[in-house]
Amino acid sequence: MQKSLNERRFGSAGRFIAGEGMANHNEIDAIFSQLDQIAEGLAETFAPFCEVVLHDLRDPKHAIHSIHNNLSDRNVGDPATELGLARIADPDYPQVIANYANQFADGRQAKSTSIGIKDANGRYVAALCLNIDLSIFQGLQSVLQAFGSVDGASPNRESLVPAGPNAIRSKIDEFAARLSTTPRALKAEDRRVLLRELRDSGHLNIRRSMDVIAAHIGVSRATVYTDAK
Repeated sequence: MQKSLNERRFGSAGRFIAGEGMANHNEIDAIFSQLDQIAEGLAETFAPFCEVVLHDLRDPKHAIHSIHNNLSDRNVGDPATELGLARIADPDYPQVIANYANQFADGRQAKSTSIGIKDANGRYVAALCLNIDLSIFQGLQSVLQAFGSVDGASPNRESLVPAGPNAIRSKIDEFAARLSTTPRALKAEDRRVLLRELRDSGHLNIRRSMDVIAAHIGVSRATVYTDAK
């Protein structure tokens, strides 16, 4: 029985089969070695708000070859994304897709750019993806808005805290922005100060506040409870 196109290209293990129009194995290894250096350099340049992921499209079931400045909590060996599978299936799929809306698993908004890498025969073998965490910029926007605002003449003041997770996330973003960092890059002492501010402002009284805080700053619930003591 004649094998399907995917079986001829990937084999039973889900990997590209050498010889099917693919470049030399050593040549591909050299490409990945250089791409890894580029990925590391980009991640270090745009840290702490940019994650850079190198995908091996020859192995869609275990596509993540390396991940630098990990913001998405994925692991090396995780499978290809839908975009990666689309490139594998279609060599004419756009090589550069820039600045598209994306989202991390915990709800943080992201902006992504994906660059497909072809071998000498025109087949996609890799993809270099940049995922930018927009939360720090949203926090900076809040700080700038606060800086440009003026108090009213009335001496009476009150704090109305919206009852919801977004209020907590916004407060955390503002705190991190004051320190010129991201919520996930906060140090232990910074987190303790943050928890005191959240307690004083009433945000810890919001339902499931500890879960929201833990997810947004990237630590366990136990760590949040410890920081709050």
